[in-house]
Amino acid sequence: MLWRRAIGEFRRRRYRRIVAGVREHEATLLAATNDELRTRCRGLKFAVAEGGHGDRPLVEAFALMSEACRRTIGLRPYDVQLFAGAALCEHMVAEMQTGEGKTLTAAFPLFYQALFGEGSLLATGNDYLAERDAAHLGPAFRLLGVSVGFVVERMSPDERRPAYACDVTYGTGKEFGFDFLRDEMSAAASEGAASRLQRPPFAMLVDEADQVLIDDASTPLIISMPSRKASNVTAERFKWAAAQVDRLQPEIDFVLEERKLAMRLTAAGRKHVRDLPQPRELQSLGWNYLYEDVERALLARRIYRPGVHYVVHDEKVQIVDEFTGRIAEGRQWSRGLHQAVEAQENVPITDGDGQAARITVQEFFSRFPRLAGMTGTVATAAREFATVYEMPTMIVPTHRPSRRGRLPTRIFRDAAAKRRAVCDAVRTLQASGRPVLVGTRSIGASERLSQDLREMGVVHDVLNAREIAREAAIVAGAGERGRVTVATNMAGRGTDIKLGPGVAELGGLHVMLTELHEAPRIDRQLVGRGARQGDPGSYQTFLAVDDDLLREAFGKAYAERLVRRAADKSPELSRHWERLFLRAQRKVENRRFRRRTQFHYYERERTKSAQETGLNAYLDLPG
Repeated sequence: MLWRRAIGEFRRRRYRRIVAGVREHEATLLAATNDELRTRCRGLKFAVAEGGHGDRPLVEAFALMSEACRRTIGLRPYDVQLFAGAALCEHMVAEMQTGEGKTLTAAFPLFYQALFGEGSLLATGNDYLAERDAAHLGPAFRLLGVSVGFVVERMSPDERRPAYACDVTYGTGKEFGFDFLRDEMSAAASEGAASRLQRPPFAMLVDEADQVLIDDASTPLIISMPSRKASNVTAERFKWAAAQVDRLQPEIDFVLEERKLAMRLTAAGRKHVRDLPQPRELQSLGWNYLYEDVERALLARRIYRPGVHYVVHDEKVQIVDEFTGRIAEGRQWSRGLHQAVEAQENVPITDGDGQAARITVQEFFSRFPRLAGMTGTVATAAREFATVYEMPTMIVPTHRPSRRGRLPTRIFRDAAAKRRAVCDAVRTLQASGRPVLVGTRSIGASERLSQDLREMGVVHDVLNAREIAREAAIVAGAGERGRVTVATNMAGRGTDIKLGPGVAELGGLHVMLTELHEAPRIDRQLVGRGARQGDPGSYQTFLAVDDDLLREAFGKAYAERLVRRAADKSPELSRHWERLFLRAQRKVENRRFRRRTQFHYYERERTKSAQETGLNAYLDLPG
């Protein structure tokens, strides 16, 4: 532990020296013309190609980019942004607090890596941010003779290819990953190098690295076979199973295996299923198939909830990402679960079996030798970044001291009492003129709270997966006087909440957490939406004994005992209960860490096995 601290302090001293060198070099560029800046950039490319000397190329690159930003977009980086940029050039994950300017910070490592001539990519949260950031910083890059492009979902292959040929390319990790798979499929079909979209992997900078590289690490990116309806027999199986689940009794016909998140029919339940009438099309199937269909249908009915785990839009079941609250475009649950949910919602049932190519988020990003990341919350994930990606972490100091205040946590015996208290607190704060951001874990919870606020006459905005088109506008105005915003945990990542006139004097933005998330990082992200860059602000947590977190951590039986114990107490409980919630959060987070570690080992062995047998590890066809 001591040697790690010593290495960290050595790096911090070195980065501070780099920042001082950048400031010195900047002074020599003030009188230079734009053409002279471009000439210096060409010379720097040559120096980098020849191997450079010490930190000098990095200092010169940052000074050039700083002057280009000043001239084109009117921004001069803070010392802490240059400090973070130096860390990002060295395969690290930098923690920068919300509002500290990660967008501008990213320009410096992107420019430096682009000097190597092999392409520099930035994976951001969504298409809007990719296009926005490329347009915002494009003038600074182009002033130095560096080309900039972006890749978004609507673009055709002919539009993507020149974007990837640029020195710097903005996009989402999802689009980058899918284009990689398309290139692998082209290579397998011997279509030649001209058909490829991307260059070989070199430098990748990941925004919101904790979400992308840890929370979404096991998410598979899948290119499916041409979409088609399920066969009549397959669709009939799922519909029949969905129609039977209400006839089965919990604990008698089936039990929930909470740790595996699976339903299991008991012996009595299997007999009950055999006694149920089946359509003629299913009578030729073995009983084991029907048992599995019923177990999937039970899981879909009892565990997966609309507005929490998925939404139905245009007669399609769309998964809601639990860590961001956004729609997980293009994702499906595997092993028939997605089709079971479709049958439950009475929408057309799809065929989910055909895969042409597949890669996990973790596999894709691990291919880049110069991988780095930025996030607002890295401390609790440092061990995982080091273990899985061999990436050290660096906590970047804030530009100004934090003025964020923490109010005491309030705990209630049930969700109804908690919602009443939240609404009362929101109404009081709104009357005082302070803006309020209320965070929830699910779409359903945000809409229930919104209904309660409407009944109390509290004017507010709702930011969840149903409001993606308006997201940036809602977040941008969330700091105005008297504004109330109810949000799922995404809370408009990537867009700063700036305080309106006179709001700072009232105490700034107040953030309310209405539940703890599985990972403390998500709570910190939400809290970090307020009190940015030295602004005043505060936050408070509201909890209830029947919150989902306790059930997930301790199991249904123990959670129900806690609810009964709290039932005969006053609506608001003592703060001694807070330790229980923190213990539950640690337990769930550790459980998920073990799962991700096991998954990492499995995927590494799978890829190794595919390579040893001469197969393409990413395709369902021989390479």
